[in-house]
Amino acid sequence: MLFVSDNHYFASSPEGPLVTREITVNLNGNKTQVLTAGGIFSPEHIDQGTQVLLGHIEAANPTGTFLDIGCGWGPIALALALHSPKATIYAIDVNERSLELTKMNADKLGITNIIVCKPEDVPRDVLFDEIWSNPPIRVGKKVLHEILNLWINKLVKGGTARLVVQKNLGSDSLHKWLVEEFSPGFESTRIDSSKTFRVLKVSKL
Repeated sequence: MLFVSDNHYFASSPEGPLVTREITVNLNGNKTQVLTAGGIFSPEHIDQGTQVLLGHIEAANPTGTFLDIGCGWGPIALALALHSPKATIYAIDVNERSLELTKMNADKLGITNIIVCKPEDVPRDVLFDEIWSNPPIRVGKKVLHEILNLWINKLVKGGTARLVVQKNLGSDSLHKWLVEEFSPGFESTRIDSSKTFRVLKVSKL
């Protein structure tokens, strides 16, 4: 398991039965009905940080292999799949309920280009053109760094990772770590600051 936390939405199997409910969200400018449930991250709506990140969705390439780290019920992966239907999107999470809901929402929307799986089930030889993530900051700095180190190093040359992080949860210190950890060979920049959130971009040179 790559995410370790006391928070229930980082558990592999949340307690209690799966009871789905339908909510209306805006994905890529369109009102869309999706399914959510308790025991996952942000079940009531698209959280503010993810909304800030999705404001950059037009930058996603039309093709390639993408990764959504910590997919929850699927807002980032779904938005990427709708924007780039010829791309392949891996949506990963340790929470089995999140994976189930992402699969259900992809089916509900007729999306066929999302591969939903646990982190350890991503084939070792798969590399990514793009990573889009509202990463699990609350797992703690050590575990977060391990997660990002693993996946950012799987970018292809010219590939990019876009991460949204709240300022008061350490976006600036994470940016500093990204610069130090992935240098040389990568460029780490802050490309947006909105509603107390930062969007950080890591490019493999």
